[in-house]
Amino acid sequence: MMNKDVLETIKTMQLNEVTEHVIYAHMARHAGKENASVLAKISAEEGRHAEIWSRYTGCMPKPNGLKILFYRICGLLFGLTFVINLMETGEEKAQVEYARIAEDVPEALKIYAEEEEHERELIAMVDDERLKYISSMVLGINDALVELTGALAGFTFALGNSTVICMAGFITGSAATLSMAASEYLAKKNDPGEHHPLKAAVYTGIAYMFAVCMLLVPYAFISSPLAALAGCLVNAAIVIMLFTFYVSVVRKEPFTPAFREMICISFGVAALSFLIGWGAQKVLGISM
Repeated sequence: MMNKDVLETIKTMQLNEVTEHVIYAHMARHAGKENASVLAKISAEEGRHAEIWSRYTGCMPKPNGLKILFYRICGLLFGLTFVINLMETGEEKAQVEYARIAEDVPEALKIYAEEEEHERELIAMVDDERLKYISSMVLGINDALVELTGALAGFTFALGNSTVICMAGFITGSAATLSMAASEYLAKKNDPGEHHPLKAAVYTGIAYMFAVCMLLVPYAFISSPLAALAGCLVNAAIVIMLFTFYVSVVRKEPFTPAFREMICISFGVAALSFLIGWGAQKVLGISM
């Protein structure tokens, strides 16, 4: 008779395998030809392992619908590599679980080793174009957050009207977006190893404009400039958190240090710009 705790662990593993089988199969259907074959193989591996666990559980559970929906949305927004790496973050914990049940289920370690070997080979084959331009996206997001957060903080005291601040911020952000995209295009065009400078420019521009829109939303709906600035800073923190999380997952780098650094830089520039705007208003005696 199998230990009840071990059986529950196997059921959890089986549910994960069945769910990941469906997730990878969905990604395979919506990926390009080369990526589709890779993802289909990963899906087949997950399904086969779920079948092996069914020998012990005596059943095949239904996939976790919420988890499937979550990863589908992540795949749509952030790409294949992000989803795959995010799904693999739980593997260290899984390794401990496999080792724990190995005495009762001799196949466990062999299954885990086989799964790890195959998935490493297959994941290395995935070609995600977005990763080639991640440096361009980082440039766009970081530059927009630092420059526009600071500019809006300065505008808040210097102009004192949410509508005017929003208009000034949009004009500033739009001009900066075009400038950054053009600069990235020229930089990549003069790089011997870069084959798609236009794509790099587009990724930079999209990332920059996304940050601009997020920062301007509070000024479009909140009449109080100071309250709008608070909302702007909250949105800036959300953008920094999401983008830092994305980069940390796809590059497999620590999240906290990068997040802390970007928050300190953006909010530090905003604080200085706020003081400059306040000083300009007092010195020049301008009131709007």
